[in-house]
Amino acid sequence: MIRRCAILISMLTFCMQFTCLAQNTNTEQGDQVFITRGFIYHGDTIPWIQLRTVHVFKELKFKKKKDYENYQRLIRDVKKVLPIANEVNAAIIETYEYLQTIPNEKERKRHIKDLEKGIKQQYTPRLKKLTSRQGKLLIRLVDRQSHQTTYELVKAFLGSFRATTYQVFASMFGFSLKKHYDPEGDDALTERVIILVENGQV
Repeated sequence: MIRRCAILISMLTFCMQFTCLAQNTNTEQGDQVFITRGFIYHGDTIPWIQLRTVHVFKELKFKKKKDYENYQRLIRDVKKVLPIANEVNAAIIETYEYLQTIPNEKERKRHIKDLEKGIKQQYTPRLKKLTSRQGKLLIRLVDRQSHQTTYELVKAFLGSFRATTYQVFASMFGFSLKKHYDPEGDDALTERVIILVENGQV
C-alpha cells in the first residue's frame, strides 16, 4: 500500500500534465461537465486538482459579547479597507516605475501634481465614507501592503514639508502616519483576519 502511494505521488509530481474532460460527458439537463488537469495511471484518467491553502488558527475565545462584536466589526472593516490598500500599493508601484522613465525633475514634479489631483478625485468620495476606525486601519494596511508607512510615502513623493504637515494634522485626530504595521504584535489579530479574508475563509 505504501509503495503504491509512493508511486502515485511520484507520478503526480513527474508525469506530464494535460487538460482532460471528466469521463462522464453526458450533457443532459441537470448534469455538469468539469474541465481539469489530469494524468493517466494504469489506463485510468485521474483528475488533478490543486486545492487552495487553508489556514488554521487557534480558536478565539471571547470573554464578553462586546469582544465578539468587535472582532466581527474588524472583519467587516478589513473587507472594506483592504481593497483600497491594495489599489494604493498598485498605484505606488506603477507611479514609481513611470517616474523612472521621466528624464528631468520638472516633468516628474508635474506628473506627481497631476497624479495627486487625480487621486483626490478618485478616492475622496470613498475615503469620506470611512469611519475614523477604518481610516486608522487603512493607514496600517498601506504600510502592510507597500512596506512603507504613509508618512514615508508622502515624504518620498511630495516632500518632507507635506509629510510633516499631514502627520501633524493626522495626530490631531489620533492618527499616526509613522506607525508601522506589526503583524506579530499590536496587529496580530488584524493579520489573522486579513489572511482569512484573502483566502475566502470568512
